[in-house]
Order: sequence, then structure tokens, then C-alpha cells
Amino acid sequence: MKRLFFCLLIIVFSTFLPGMASAHFGMLIPSDQMITSEDNPNVGLRLMFAHPFEGNGMDLVKPAEFGVAINGKKIDILNTLKPATIMNHKAWQTKYRIKRPGIYMFYMEPKPYWEPAEDCYIIHYTKVVVAAYNLEEGWDGEIGLKTEIVPLSKPYGLYAGNVFQGIVKLNGKPVPFCEVEVEYFNKNGKISAPNDYMVTQTIKADKNGVFTYAAPRPGWWGFAALNTDEKKIDGKDVEIGAVIWVKFYEMK
Repeated sequence: MKRLFFCLLIIVFSTFLPGMASAHFGMLIPSDQMITSEDNPNVGLRLMFAHPFEGNGMDLVKPAEFGVAINGKKIDILNTLKPATIMNHKAWQTKYRIKRPGIYMFYMEPKPYWEPAEDCYIIHYTKVVVAAYNLEEGWDGEIGLKTEIVPLSKPYGLYAGNVFQGIVKLNGKPVPFCEVEVEYFNKNGKISAPNDYMVTQTIKADKNGVFTYAAPRPGWWGFAALNTDEKKIDGKDVEIGAVIWVKFYEMK
């Protein structure tokens, strides 16, 4: 009887723990992160909520806020979103025409997502930076989101192996020793992890809220700095994440 019970425990843990350990990521992926005079100025944008390495999507209802910050000015482009199906789940997409040189910071604030496995709500304030026509001033600027990763390294134009650094901020102040989850957008599932420990990597910021990571391969990498909001929803905790997506390129 004890042996049967032990076997059942193994089955339960092997079945459910990988899914429970999966990290959630708000995703905001542009078709191009560096626009030159030879590129199409119409940038495609995909908005998702998913486990990016495993390719498991979750439904993303229309965000509470979606916009672009240019030279410190926020522009609401929420009404440009169109429904899409990505990773077999509800997502959103749009196109934005880059008209002039500058740094374009696209961002979204999703509506709260209830996660029963963690008994909490999740809100990931997600952003991505697009540089256009060689004008690079302001890549280290802040949008002013409730929680935000402010880059210390240019969040574009990076080679695989380069270091990316950022400051985790909450309500405009650095968050000491904040936990940051890092995950690769495993597009088309071409990469396999040797075990579940290698799907999501976790690092911690230092006492000044600064974290450092060197991406081992080219592609899109997501950084999610996690904290608990001071406010609850329906008596439940709210996980708020500051998420930034950065693409690393192969040096040929």
C-alpha cells in the first residue's frame, strides 16, 4: 500500500510541477526593432500573454492601456488593436508607421489575469523599445509605468553574449534585491531545454535595483521583475511585473 502511494505521488508531481513552475510573461514583440532608411516603416506589433520558452499561450483580453512614448510624450494607440490568435490563444496585433527618427517605446498595461494555481492576479506592465533612423537619444528614458525596467544598456543593437543591464523600479523608485525572471522566446519550439530548471532563469537585482544578464543565443529575451502590489483585488494578492523584451543578434 505504501509503495502504491509513493508511486502515485511521483505521478502527481511529475505531471503538475512543470506547469506550476512555468513563468508567465506579458509579450510585446515588434516585427523590427531597428528601423533604417532601407526598412519598411510600418512596424508590426504582437501583444500576447504566454510561457514563451514552452510556447504555451494564455488568453489576453484587450489591454487596459496600449501606447507609444516618443520623446517623453505618451500616445494612446489602444484602438488600433485587432484580435489575433497566437499560440492557439487570444492575442492582439497592430501596425504602427514610423514617420521620423527617434526612440519609440511601446508599452501595454493588461487587465488583471486571475491565476488559480498561484491564487493571485497578475498584471505585467510590458514594454519594448524600437530605434528609428539612427537617432538614439532617450533609449534610457522612463515611460512612467507603475513598475518598469529602465535600461542601462541599449535595449537594441545587442549581439548574443552581450550583457544587458537594467534598473527595476516600482512607483518610480529602485527595488533592492528584486527577483527577475528571464526567458527565451522559443519561436516555433526549435530549442529544447535539458530539464525544467533551464526553462526560466532567475536572477536578483543588487541593492540599487540593478540586474545583469548575458544572453547565450540570438533571439528575443524577456525580463520580468516581479513584485506584489500594495493593493489587492477581491481580497487576493496582485503580482505586478515590469517586463521588457530585448532582441540579441548573431554576429556573422
